[in-house]
This record gives sequence, C-alpha cells and structure tokens, in this order.
Amino acid sequence: GRTTKNKFSTYCVTSVCKLKLTSHFKRISPHIHYLLIFIIPVKFMYKKRVLSGVQPTGELHIGNYLGALKQWSENQDHYDNLFCIVDLHALTIPENIKPKELFSKTREIAAWYIASGIDPKKSSIFIQSHVKEHTELCWILNCVTPVGWLEKMAQYKSKSQNAHSISTGLLDYPVLQAADILLYQTEIVPVGEDQKQHVELTRDIAIRFNTLFGNVFKVPEHLIRQSGARIMGLDNPEVKMSKSIGREKTGHSIGLLDDIDVIKKTIMTAVTDNNKEVRFEHASKGIQNLLTIYEVLTGFSKDEMASHFDGKGYVFLKNSIADVVISAIQPVQEKFRLIIKEKNYLDEVLLEGAGRARNVACHTMKRVRELTGLLDTSECLVL
Repeated sequence: GRTTKNKFSTYCVTSVCKLKLTSHFKRISPHIHYLLIFIIPVKFMYKKRVLSGVQPTGELHIGNYLGALKQWSENQDHYDNLFCIVDLHALTIPENIKPKELFSKTREIAAWYIASGIDPKKSSIFIQSHVKEHTELCWILNCVTPVGWLEKMAQYKSKSQNAHSISTGLLDYPVLQAADILLYQTEIVPVGEDQKQHVELTRDIAIRFNTLFGNVFKVPEHLIRQSGARIMGLDNPEVKMSKSIGREKTGHSIGLLDDIDVIKKTIMTAVTDNNKEVRFEHASKGIQNLLTIYEVLTGFSKDEMASHFDGKGYVFLKNSIADVVISAIQPVQEKFRLIIKEKNYLDEVLLEGAGRARNVACHTMKRVRELTGLLDTSECLVL
C-alpha cells in the first residue's frame, strides 16, 4: 500500500534497510521478500556518472583546487566518477611540447588528485592516452561534426589569433573532448563557466550521432559550481587565473606548491581598490575575487562575510584570506609530497583506473562500431 511504499523509500537508502524491511514485510511471500530486500534497492543506489580531467601542463594553482579538485573530492560519494589526466589535449600546440616535462606532470596530476581527497577506491583515476578508444571515437565523431561548429568555439578563436600556424589539433580538440565524455556514457560534466560551450558542443555531437545512426550516447549535462568555478588572476581580476600565466608572472596565482611566505605575499599584493567596500555585490572585481576564495574555503555566506569584514579594512581581509588558504593548502601539499614519491603506488592506481575505464569504453565502442558498420571482434568484461 501507499504507507508501505513510503516506508520502503525511506528505509532503503539507509544501512538498516534489511532490518526495517523485515519488520514491515515479514508476512509476505519469501520470493517477494527477497526481491524487496536485494533487487529493488539497486534502483535506489544508482549513481550518475561524472567525468572530468586536467591537462598535465603548467603548475596547478588555487583556482584549479577550488574550481575542480576540491569539488570533485567533496562530491565523489554522490556519483560514479572517472577522473582523467588528459595528456592528449596537451599536444595541440606542438611548439609548446616538452616530452620529459609532460611525462613527469602526468604523474604529478594523479598525485594531486589523490592528495586533494579523491579516493582511488571510489573514483577511477587514469591517463587519457592509456585508453585507445578515445582516439578511435574521436575520428568517428569527426566524421559527423560540421567544421562550422568548431570554428565558432571561443577558445579556438582566442588561441588561434596569436598563432603563427594553426594546427588541426587546435581546431579539433573539442571533438576529442566530446569523445572523452561520450565514451563513458557520462551524465554530468563538472566544468568552469568557460568550458560550458564545450559541453554544449558535446551534446550537439551526441544528438547528431544518435539521430544519424541510432541511440548510443547519453546526452550529458554540465555542472558549474555556484561559487568558485572561476577564480580570477590576483594581479588582474579581469583575467581567469591561468597555469601558463602563473608560470611566467609573479603575483598572478597561488601555486599549490607555493610556500607560506609566497602565498602571503601574493595575497597581500593582490589588486583591490581605494575603497573599503566588502559587500560582495558592491565590491570591486578584485575584492569579489578574494571574497570568493574565502567563501569557498570557509563556507561563509556573502552576508556573513560582509558582517565579518565590515569596517576592518583590506589588510585585515587579505590576512584572513591568507590564513584560510594556507590552512587549506598545507595538508594537501604534505600529502602530495608523500604520494609523488610512491611511484609504484601511483602506477597501480593509474593501471587499475585505466582498466576500469577501458572496459566501460569497450562496451560503448562495440555499439558504435555495430551502428556504423565497422567489423568488431572485441570482447568486453561484464559491467
């Protein structure tokens, strides 16, 4: 009856599901009893799949931590997670490729994932190039993606303006990104505001393929953090904090490996204004950027921050932000330094993660090959 259904819905998401169900269903058939206890609860345990990744280039900074790593770690129990080190995307500008650095940075990103709280037992961590299906699917999706769609991409327009020559990879990397996402039947893609257009392109590609050949890809949704998704440069709050700029320009970003003195100096010299306005909606962009960092790390609301900093001046504000940033980063730094030394452990994590990712990719590609008429002899493990 209705009462029983409501009680079932309530109890089946707790660890006492079996005990509660036993008390409510002890008079019914043993077969139905088994179904209610062991089979139906699977429906309530379903988790949507999330995929995201970081390029192994430059030095990770506080913007990467707040906008990505911290969010992934906090939400990992709510989703079925695949976190990728997207090394193939680091090849789009060949003049910038430094093979030895790319090799070492790839392992470092994996260590940062784990140091930030991502548990390899809960989330798959792997290297993009270790799953060959990424490039196979990319080619197939290239064949259904109009060039005009790619030429409209904002990042392509900005990066190609100053380039002496434009590589095919620079134009085409959004299709590889779409392959990354669609390969795993991803349902949610956590991104910053500047990557929203790429998820929209992925949706368009998925819909076009499904229309032409038959339904195979899930059409993903983007997930943008309400606060902290876009941390701006501390030297210029008009520009998003950047790994490449941070490497070349002191005071632009807070690197995840920066020592305490550097972190303090960077924050204390951050661009502000001559006012004392700390109400978020009325503050300058530089102050809004600093308040955003404080908000994400403390959980304070905008009203609470306005009350806390009212009348105390920007020096007090910057000192407070430096304190919370250092408190948040130091434990992560310590974990990173320990993990990066454990080469065998990292290799095991990446090998296991790639194995799981490869099996999911195998099932998707079997269906893609079948629908497009490509002969397939692969064998996939049962998911």
